[in-house]
Amino acid sequence: MDELKLYDGEFKFATIVWENEPLASGELVNLSAEKLGWKKSTVYTVLKKLCERNILKNQDSVVTAIVKKDDVQKYESEAILEKVFDGSLPKFIASFLDEKRLSEKEVREIQEILNKSRKG
Repeated sequence: MDELKLYDGEFKFATIVWENEPLASGELVNLSAEKLGWKKSTVYTVLKKLCERNILKNQDSVVTAIVKKDDVQKYESEAILEKVFDGSLPKFIASFLDEKRLSEKEVREIQEILNKSRKG
């Protein structure tokens, strides 16, 4: 599953694609310059790398995602949980909430997620 690991710059770049796909490679260059401050050569280097890893696809100068953002987020979440919290979701939640107060809306949203999880 390491093929879903994206470094920070790769993730930001892929996010531009996820938010705008399908998009012409020239438009991707423009958006990357605007949002990331990247030069054209950097865009094409990272695009090639992510295409080789089957994260993105560049066909006829139109860029689309092969892998969905949700899939990368799930992978990254599970990797952090394993690496930092020994795979323990309760440890993660306890650490995250140690000094943070939740709004009533956040509590309801989390409760909804937990209820859905129980149902299967």
